[in-house]
Amino acid sequence: MSTSTTASVSTHILDTSVGRPAEGVAIRLAARAGRDADWQDLGGSATDADGRCKDLPALPEGTTHVRLDFAVEAYFEKKQADAQQDAPATRDSGTFFPEVVITFAVKPGEHYHVPLLLNPFGYSVYRGS
Repeated sequence: MSTSTTASVSTHILDTSVGRPAEGVAIRLAARAGRDADWQDLGGSATDADGRCKDLPALPEGTTHVRLDFAVEAYFEKKQADAQQDAPATRDSGTFFPEVVITFAVKPGEHYHVPLLLNPFGYSVYRGS
C-alpha cells in the first residue's frame, strides 16, 4: 500500500498523573470506508516502555474513519497494585474509564498521530505531528 493513497496512524500515551509514558496499554485499531460503512477490526498492539505503539496495522485503501480503542483499565489496575504502599488511605475502587475510544476522520496520504494524555479520572487527545 502506498502512503499516497492511504492514511497512516500512530499514537502514544502519557500518564499525566505521574508524568511518564504508559507502558503495556493494549490498543485496538478499526477502520471504515464511509460514514455508514461497518467497522473493520484491523488488529492491535500495546504500548512500549516509551508509551508508543509502533506497530499498529496499516489502514486499508479507502479508509475515511479510524477508531482507536485504548484498554486502560488493566493498566491502572496494574499500576495501583504495583504502588500499593503509596496509595492514599481512601481510594475509589475500580477504574473510572475502563477504556478510551477515539474516532476520527482521515484523508488519503496524510499521517495522523493521536496522543492520549491519561490520568485515572480524565483524558485528553489531540492531533499531534
